[in-house]
Amino acid sequence: MKSFKRTLVTTALPYANGPVHIGHLAGVYIPADIYVRYLRLKNEDVLFIGGSDEHGVPITIKAKKEGVSPQDIVDKYHKIIKDSFEKFGISFDIYSRTTSKTHTEVASKIFKKLYDEGKFIEQTTEQYYDEENRQFLADRYIMGTCPKCGYDKAYGDQCEHCGSAISPTELINPRSTISGNAPVLRKTKHWFLPLNDYEPWLKKWILEGHKEWKPNVYGQCKSWLDGSLQPRAVTRDLNWGIPVPIKGAEGKVLYVWFDAPIGYISATKDLTPDWEKYWKDPETRLIHFIGKDNIVFHCIIFPAILKAEGSYILPDNVPANEFLNLEGDKISTSRNWAVWLHEYLEDFSGKEDVLKYVLTANAPETKDNDFTWKDFQKRNNNELVAILGNFINRTLVLTQKYYEGVIPEPEVLNDEDKKTLAEITNLKALVEKSLDNFRFREALKEAMDLARLGNKYLADQEPWKTYKKDAERTKSIMYVSLQIAANLTIMMEPFLPFSMNKLRRLINLEKHDWCDLGLTDLLKPGHKINNPELLFEKIEDEAINAQIKKLQDTKKTNLLENSEVKQAKESCSYDDFSKMDIRTSTILEAELVPKTKKLMKLKVDTGIDKRTIVSGIAEYFKPKDIIGKQVLVLVNLEPRKLRGIESKGMILMEESGDGSLNFVVPEKKVKNGSEVR
Repeated sequence: MKSFKRTLVTTALPYANGPVHIGHLAGVYIPADIYVRYLRLKNEDVLFIGGSDEHGVPITIKAKKEGVSPQDIVDKYHKIIKDSFEKFGISFDIYSRTTSKTHTEVASKIFKKLYDEGKFIEQTTEQYYDEENRQFLADRYIMGTCPKCGYDKAYGDQCEHCGSAISPTELINPRSTISGNAPVLRKTKHWFLPLNDYEPWLKKWILEGHKEWKPNVYGQCKSWLDGSLQPRAVTRDLNWGIPVPIKGAEGKVLYVWFDAPIGYISATKDLTPDWEKYWKDPETRLIHFIGKDNIVFHCIIFPAILKAEGSYILPDNVPANEFLNLEGDKISTSRNWAVWLHEYLEDFSGKEDVLKYVLTANAPETKDNDFTWKDFQKRNNNELVAILGNFINRTLVLTQKYYEGVIPEPEVLNDEDKKTLAEITNLKALVEKSLDNFRFREALKEAMDLARLGNKYLADQEPWKTYKKDAERTKSIMYVSLQIAANLTIMMEPFLPFSMNKLRRLINLEKHDWCDLGLTDLLKPGHKINNPELLFEKIEDEAINAQIKKLQDTKKTNLLENSEVKQAKESCSYDDFSKMDIRTSTILEAELVPKTKKLMKLKVDTGIDKRTIVSGIAEYFKPKDIIGKQVLVLVNLEPRKLRGIESKGMILMEESGDGSLNFVVPEKKVKNGSEVR
């Protein structure tokens, strides 16, 4: 493997039309942060680049929906995202944005150079145009009937009902989502990057030169290259974005997929005057951390742009992750099915490292994985608290109890002590190998093995027993345990930075470099530590149940919003309708019908009489909660027996989209027996 003088790490730019969620964290930002913190501990020259992607159609759609400007939208979400990353501890050297002046200049310069050198091809195509609003329509501004499943709200790029990829011209009865009118086809001119020209080079560079890439990345690249590449538009008709910097391109902007990855370059330029050293020196190693939906852009399209430009380095590795699901369902921003980072930081203040730990331990590195709140609680309580936290707490409490917080000086270390301390160096080598190969889940497990080692050592040596009968032996045991604790502050630093900062404070230890990991005298005899505190705390059921309820409420809301209203039944005559006698009534008594799940026996005052009604509402209401409630009753329904009980009448209910029932009630309390007309 080639050695490099420096490393440039970039992370996919989150789209500034919504906050960041746990899928983003698990797929991109946590592994990137772990890797960068590891390189910094090794004192390597590394830059960590991030920023918001602020151009494109979804932003204009959200702006129109909210009645504000696209700039208002990106300003709002850029701040939310940036603040969330800072609070969560994603340690960017710069977090920039693609609406910056520098970015416009850099992206325009690269486009202009490629244009001047004839690297683009110019094509005139037909696209849909909204005559009322006088603008060409991006795919997401066109809606119609899906030609494959018949869904009548399919967009011009994809049917969200059946998932099929489609083109706007395939839609049946297309209409503009702006005006509602049928669009017309008009000719428009655009510039395309002929990816097919770069296909031979890409095959050699990736398929022959980067066989070490993760199988999911290499496999997706091979699939694209085997399928033959086609020219891809780098401009589009839109009023939000970077204007195409050539004559004859008025009203056109750079396509967001072209300008967004250039944001890595412009951010680096804003960060340091030496930016070219990180982008144009072959001694720099460029690594893109992304999710699997961005593989084609970072492994094929962006490298083709850089190759065409000619002066930039190419990515050395693109360790893309798969997707993270939530409670067995795909994370969806449109359905609000997500755990949002800014909300997590409010609900679990001070527990940034808990989420980092869980998302790393369950990282979707080779296949899609699932996040559940119960697993989150289990990993915190059974691993962070019971393993790492338990070892640290026992070690510090015993040191305080036996030696008033002063590190004891051991007289001699026996073979078991030496063997235990030597294991730190062995674990260090394993963690290094895993991190160097972007296997972060594996690296975390190996790092936690040091805490497991400490727990086992304490349990085997039993200093609480030896203290009374062998004081010198106890000193050795506690000395070894304290050295393990000190080494944990280094080994766990990339994974749990907030917690390790706290641990360093507890043991009164300065921050050490990675090269010090394995030293067995990080805490010198006579050194005094501070009073013990719990490193982690248990998460109780109440906090977890609140999060589960929040998701359940989201699912119910989605069901209500997406449920289709049932078609009206066949017409009935006025005479048929007038036969129904509906009266206001009050529930006097209520009890469950034995051996049934749905039935409830009610005694109801109809104003005419007091009668028994059996109703299938037991799944939605408790008897004690509905006594005294005024309802509407169809009093002249023929009596019928249900479970041996004669039911005389029917209570009117409303059935919601999620199948739940609600009483139909008078607007205000009225006299029982009042007729409903």
